[in-house]
Amino acid sequence: MLGLSIIGWIIIGGLAGWIGSKIMGTSEQQGILMNIVVGVVGGLIGGFLLRLFGVNVSEGGWIFSFLTCLLGAVILLFVVKKVRT
Repeated sequence: MLGLSIIGWIIIGGLAGWIGSKIMGTSEQQGILMNIVVGVVGGLIGGFLLRLFGVNVSEGGWIFSFLTCLLGAVILLFVVKKVRT
């Protein structure tokens, strides 16, 4: 994911955050900016977790980066949902 441009991070983060919010049922509570934030932070979380398991996340390409962001976004939204209730 280090090779992605800022525009790439925004696009992938936005898509991952939006799909993650659909999966977690929080899409009505989030706008486009929040989806981007959730996706980008999710990418950091997902990348950290995958590196813990020995996965090389820096050379995965766009699809792997998206899946990493999606995984992290779902985890982030799950934790936020649990903290709020």
